Amino acid sequence: MARAAVVAEELLLSVAEQIKMPLLQIARHAELGILTNSPDLTSVQVIADSALRLLDSYILGMRLAREGEHQLYLEPVSVSSVLYDAGHELDALAKFYGVKLELNVSGKFGPVMAHRKGLHAALTSLGTTLIEAMPLLEVPELRLQLAAHRCRYGIVAGVYSDAEALSAEALRQGRTLIGHTRQPLVGLTHASGAGVFVADAILHAMRTGLKVSRHHRLYGLGAVLTPNTQMQLV
Repeated sequence: MARAAVVAEELLLSVAEQIKMPLLQIARHAELGILTNSPDLTSVQVIADSALRLLDSYILGMRLAREGEHQLYLEPVSVSSVLYDAGHELDALAKFYGVKLELNVSGKFGPVMAHRKGLHAALTSLGTTLIEAMPLLEVPELRLQLAAHRCRYGIVAGVYSDAEALSAEALRQGRTLIGHTRQPLVGLTHASGAGVFVADAILHAMRTGLKVSRHHRLYGLGAVLTPNTQMQLV
């Protein structure tokens, strides 16, 4: 089997494993609602939206991967705008888990070359995984930052927290274990962490990749994006 097919199969297994959790949560909320005659529809909606977002991101990642085999179209994209939209989409989930969501864009950035929908999906996938994982992590504060900053190679966009488990070794090991164990991101999440690997696949199709990053003493995962120099020279 070709390596690309193996990766796709492993990613699908990870997504399927991850989807079991929200389905179980929805079932328990429904059961409790029947017993108390007081269904918590808001929680059910938040959980269902999270699961649907993961599925949509997975489907997009597979489509972008196929397009990337030829030449994926990249366009000038505002990092700040994508981060803002991702934060808005993650807001309800963050409140559900008691996580404080912050937007931190250090400085003014020109457009970068990216696939806008893909970048948005990657950031929300990362954010979803970390939001769901944080209540069980030993962190001083339940907060997550969507942030951008400059580095020597371009502009980094990612998600950051106090979780020291976000390490290069954890990501490397997770990539090795995906599809072979229920918890490939040991120490970070008790779930499959599918959102991290979906984001990784999307970013790979965009000719970049998921990197472990530090920002303002926080630990994070993000991507290095190439500035659109043509737009900057105008």
